Amino acid sequence: MSVLEVRNLNIQFGGVRALDHVSMEAGEWEIVGIIGPNGAGKTTLFNCITGFYRPNKGKIRYRGKPITRLPVHKRTALGIGRTFQNVGLVKNTTVAENLVTAQHLETNYDPWAGMLGGPATFAEEARLRERADQLLELMDLSDVAEARVADLPYGVLKRVEIATVLATDPDLLLLDEPGSGMGPEEAHALGDTLLELRKEFGITIVMIDHHVPLVTQVSDYVYCLNFGEVLAEGRPDVVRNHPEVVRAYLGEEPVEDPADVASEEYV
Repeated sequence: MSVLEVRNLNIQFGGVRALDHVSMEAGEWEIVGIIGPNGAGKTTLFNCITGFYRPNKGKIRYRGKPITRLPVHKRTALGIGRTFQNVGLVKNTTVAENLVTAQHLETNYDPWAGMLGGPATFAEEARLRERADQLLELMDLSDVAEARVADLPYGVLKRVEIATVLATDPDLLLLDEPGSGMGPEEAHALGDTLLELRKEFGITIVMIDHHVPLVTQVSDYVYCLNFGEVLAEGRPDVVRNHPEVVRAYLGEEPVEDPADVASEEYV
């Protein structure tokens, strides 16, 4: 059974068809990459999966359960976590406070107990802070734990956002441009971190990124979208060298050796 299954998804905004019969899936513990030029429909696909948009046609299933009509909060409760292109953090608080706040749905006390305080409340808050510290260490962010989010560079903020989503204990992690604002070395280090997160938490990851080397470094399977359609899919090396993918990114015909073309396996 796939963790995530999208079938024949269509969505229109006015006369513009943003997604046209898009299908994809992600299996247990897989890392699936989604690439494509600006305006290809990548973030629209994420918005449909997470419930921010309702598709005109098509089905979305999470672990075999239909979720196409579920609201956002119910999808989150099932175990779907997501980051955004524009970092979604409480910027006037510290990094550690953001991670603790993200865990409050998992607390074992009611709001009144939280306001009045007490031994059980203090013990629970200590547990949340300890877990936050563990996540910060795993994401190599311990040195900025007490830094104000608003004071951090964009590349660090993206890592903080991933840590904050992990604090919600997701089963499926959707990453929207996690490598944005990072140089090649930072992006490569992020790729190593994502592989470690999969191993550490046993999660499935679906990621959008323009940084193709990052996507091919970590992904088991890749989809390329263009003008709202799946242009190519398959192993990272196959999709990266697919003539239509090269044309979509570069706007020109790929130059390839005929012998390579004959032996290439395209989807």
